[in-house]
Amino acid sequence: MKYSVYLTKEAQDDLARLEDFLFEQALEHGDFDLPERAVRAIHAQMSILQTNPFTCRMAEDNPYERELIIPFGSAGYVALFEIVSDHEVLVAAIRHQREDDCH
Repeated sequence: MKYSVYLTKEAQDDLARLEDFLFEQALEHGDFDLPERAVRAIHAQMSILQTNPFTCRMAEDNPYERELIIPFGSAGYVALFEIVSDHEVLVAAIRHQREDDCH
């Protein structure tokens, strides 16, 4: 079964915010490939949601709310998503694992 993966406006904003932060880090540390590598890692891991969203850990008591762990460097990212139907996954948020409000 193949799932269509959609990002909420908030998740899209999260990606833009993370990219901005990564660009700042790239300039500060001279690692100019950092933003591209991070975004590529996020998108690559999110492709799992197209075929195997139920393999991700449950976020709460609701078996349809889940978290995708996205390894990157010494930490990584977490995508909070919900399986909304037999064919759709909705990504609600994407955070760096070290953010205070990480789910």
